[in-house]
Amino acid sequence: MTAPEIPSPFVLGPYAIQAADADAVLDGAAVAEAAMCPLEIAGAGAVSCMQGLLTADIEKPGEGSYAYGGVLTPKGMIVTDLWVARTATGVSLRVAREAAPRLLEVLYRSLPPRLARVIDLSSDHRILRVVGPEGIAVATKAGVAIPAEGRIASAVIAGMMAIVARPGEPAPFALEILTSAANTAALRARLREAGAHDGSVHTLELARVLRGWPRLGAEIDDRTLPQEVRFDELGGVSYTKGCYVGQETVARLHFRGHANRVLRGLVWEDAPDAAQPLVIQDERPRGRVTSLAWVHGLDRWVGLGILRREVDLERAVMACGQAATVSTLPFPMDA
Repeated sequence: MTAPEIPSPFVLGPYAIQAADADAVLDGAAVAEAAMCPLEIAGAGAVSCMQGLLTADIEKPGEGSYAYGGVLTPKGMIVTDLWVARTATGVSLRVAREAAPRLLEVLYRSLPPRLARVIDLSSDHRILRVVGPEGIAVATKAGVAIPAEGRIASAVIAGMMAIVARPGEPAPFALEILTSAANTAALRARLREAGAHDGSVHTLELARVLRGWPRLGAEIDDRTLPQEVRFDELGGVSYTKGCYVGQETVARLHFRGHANRVLRGLVWEDAPDAAQPLVIQDERPRGRVTSLAWVHGLDRWVGLGILRREVDLERAVMACGQAATVSTLPFPMDA
């Protein structure tokens, strides 16, 4: 099966995002297949081994928990971000497909085979995501059992087995549903019949940008520290769990300093030029634009950028060749 298209070069213009997509993200609900790879870590030591690799704490919240986090290099740089769930048999990971080879390399190198083993489910499983403020209501109408925030639950939806995960605020999606490839089309159709817009990876990308959520290849690269892309605000890092790879750098930055670069939102009245990603204030380079999206309904461009901390948020910047204002994240829905 062909994987969903990955938005590149991270620009979602009027022709990529239709009005129905924006309406669903802002005011309704949409369902789309996510370009994510599901991995299972099984074995007697799965939880303890992954606890030593992940920025998120998976021991304290216990079985059935679901959280955002990342895997770091020994120097504290992000290898990849991901979503992680505690299951009855181990740990379930959901990682962007383009990041899966990097993550698998780390897992194969780090996990002792006698304690934990990796099972790649991507050949016969798919991940659907439901976005929009009406996402929970629509999924409930479709017969989906809704777990509590930050939890997962096994479900049978019209005879189809699935694992339903519900993130906490301020995630860029309302629900995530892991099911077999054979059931994906029927389950997606059931959600559409309940009122969900039939979306695409572009719909999910718009939701991500509006929520100010970073993505590998856009806001995250191999030189990015967790605090630079809002991991603290997104619940992606624990400062109370035991040791994990890269913890020393992350903890030192948290307790003794601050990141010099931070993820910010940007809003334009005039169309930005993606070929000029530089952000300038006081005639000095202050960062770069990493994602752009046109928002129907609001009739304006919004974007994400990695900016120097000293940028004055009260004054306009030049970004992508046009005047822009700096916004808090997530974007206000009247941005």
